[in-house]
Order: sequence, then structure tokens, then C-alpha cells
Amino acid sequence: MFTGIIEILGIVQKIERENDNLHISIKSDITSELKIDQSVAHNGICLTVVALENDIYTVTAIQETLDKTNLYALKIGDAMNLERAMKLGNRLDGHIVQGHVDQTATCIEKKSQNGSHIFTFKYDSNKNNITIEKGSITINGVSLTVVNSEKDSFSVAIIPYTIENTTFKGMQINDIVNLEFDVIGKYVARLMQ
Repeated sequence: MFTGIIEILGIVQKIERENDNLHISIKSDITSELKIDQSVAHNGICLTVVALENDIYTVTAIQETLDKTNLYALKIGDAMNLERAMKLGNRLDGHIVQGHVDQTATCIEKKSQNGSHIFTFKYDSNKNNITIEKGSITINGVSLTVVNSEKDSFSVAIIPYTIENTTFKGMQINDIVNLEFDVIGKYVARLMQ
């Protein structure tokens, strides 16, 4: 379980294909605190640490993960939002995040608005995922609140601190992002079917 509150950015150092798997090596200031078999959210994707060397650690994504996320577009030098699993007994500052990406979306608009930033995303509504006004959404692992909820799009308003300390700082129109819809909303939607 995660909270969607990003701890730090990591930088992709190496990407290696092995059959259908993708091994990703990341340089991070938290590497020394990690251990083999630990779960870490990478742009909202829960991946397991499989190797550690100095300040670089490696995770592996299988084909199922590659099919549902934006990892296919990853390049050496790219920044990734990182969050270690929450500790039981700590405050839940964001919302309940599983690290299981539901689908991707495309950034279709970004604008500044009196100190905050508004980003709008379009997603495939045929996958039966929904947003609700003022509900939670996780974008590239960042816990955010939905505004302007539509059938196949939504916006989020982001404070300057989040812009500066996540991959939103470099986000551009047409960038593909990972979405994890609110787990409670998913259960309610399923019950309503």
C-alpha cells in the first residue's frame, strides 16, 4: 500500500529487455535504505527491488505491467516519482494507493492559474474506470483531487510544491501518464454493474 505522496525523484540509469521482461535500473538517494524484495512505487507502478549496487537499484516489469502502463516509453535519464510502501501506524497523507495501474491517459492541456497549475487528461472510458468530482486519482503515483470530471477526461489542480518535487515539472501536452483510479470508487462502480 502507498499513499500517493512522492518521497523523491529517481533517475533511470539503464533499461534492459530480457524476453518479455524489462529490467530498469534507477539512481536514487533512498537506494541505501532499500532491500531486495521491497516494493517501491515508480510513477505509481508497484515494482519489486531485485538488485542493489551502490546508489542504483533494479526492478523488473513483466509484460502484464508493460501492457497497462507507460513504461514502454521510458528512456535513460528520465525522472521517476518514487514512493516506498507506507508503514502501518503512519499518517495517510494522500489516499489509499495500491500501486496497480488501471490504464494510461494523455495530457491534453496544462495551464497556470494564479499560483496553481491545471492539468487535463483524456482516457479511454471503455475500460469502465470513472472519476468523480473532488474524488481521488493517482497520476504517475501522485495522489491528487479530481476537478472537472467528465466521462473520458478530468483535470487536477496542482500546487507549486508538487510541481517542483514530482515529474509534473517536466510534463508536456501529449505525455502519457499512468492512472490508478480510487480503489473505493472501483468497488462501488463494480457493485453498481
